[in-house]
Amino acid sequence: QKCKVGNSEWVFPSPTGGPMSPDSVLHMLHRVLKRAGLPKVRFHDLRHTFATLALQNGVDVKTVSGMLGHFSAGFTLDTYAHVTTSAKREAAKTMGNILSGAV
Repeated sequence: QKCKVGNSEWVFPSPTGGPMSPDSVLHMLHRVLKRAGLPKVRFHDLRHTFATLALQNGVDVKTVSGMLGHFSAGFTLDTYAHVTTSAKREAAKTMGNILSGAV
């Protein structure tokens, strides 16, 4: 992609060399998803998925919060952190190891 765009600061520049319009990006995304046989998604869905997966896989909340441009880590947790059954199990296992002296 870098060879295609040359010295542009944008990964996917518009035909005029500037940033692509959100409508254009969304149209391209929907075309790609359709070709792949996947359902349409909104950008918010992608943002939500990114934040949830990052938090569930150990990226610290301050980092995720900063990447999302949130004003506080608490807001990020309230909005995106969905504690799953497996996360609860892992937390219980970790605490059990700590309390039993295994860690």
